[in-house]
Amino acid sequence: MDINNKTFFCSWSGGKDSCLSLYYAIRQGGIPQKLITMLVENGERSRAHGLSKDALKKQSEALNIPLGTYATSMENYEKNFIKVMKEAGESGISLGVFGDIDLEEHLLWIKRVCDTAGMGVYHPLWKKSRRKVVDEFIEYGFKAVIVAVKENMMGKEYLGREINKALIDELEKAGVDPAGENGEYHTLVTGGPIFTKDIEYKLDGEFNSNGHWFQKVVVY
Repeated sequence: MDINNKTFFCSWSGGKDSCLSLYYAIRQGGIPQKLITMLVENGERSRAHGLSKDALKKQSEALNIPLGTYATSMENYEKNFIKVMKEAGESGISLGVFGDIDLEEHLLWIKRVCDTAGMGVYHPLWKKSRRKVVDEFIEYGFKAVIVAVKENMMGKEYLGREINKALIDELEKAGVDPAGENGEYHTLVTGGPIFTKDIEYKLDGEFNSNGHWFQKVVVY
C-alpha cells in the first residue's frame, strides 16, 4: 500500500509494536498527525498497557506528534473508537496505522470499525514473523521496558526488564511468544530513531489487576 504523502493517525499503545508500525509509516512517506490512545474508564491509564497519561505525554513530546487520549468502558469501546476516528477523518486524516502482526480477528475488527468510520487502514507489520518484529525493533535502535505481564503466562519478575536479544532468547526458551502477541507481555518504549530524546524513568512498584501484573513507571 502506497502511503506516501498521506496523513495518518497511529493507534498508540505506547509499546513496541505500535512504535515500530509508526516508524515504518514515517519511513514510507506517511505524514503523522496524531497518536490515539484509549484509556480505562477513569482516564488514569491506557487500556492496553496500563501506562500513565504522563508516560504517554512524554512519548508524544519526544516524538513531536500530538496525542489524543480518550477514556472509555469496554462496553462502549467500539462505539467510542469509531467516534474518535470519525473526528480524525473530519480533521483531514485519511489513514489509521496499526501494529497488529498476525491475529486475524484483530485485523477483521479493525477493518470493520475503520470502514464504519470511513478511515483507511495500514498494517505495516502484518504477516512478519513475530521474532523478526522484535529483532527489527531492537536492531533499529529502539528501547523499551516490560510494564505488564499476563500472570498465567509470565512471572512478575519480568517487570522492569529492558527489551534486548538476550531477553527475547530467554523468553523463547521459556515457551513465551517473543513478541508477546498473545498478550503475554506489554512494553513502554523509552527511545529510538524517531524520538528527539530518550525518556528518563524509574520503576515505582507493581500492582495486579484482572489477571495482569503491571509495573508502575515514573517518567521525567
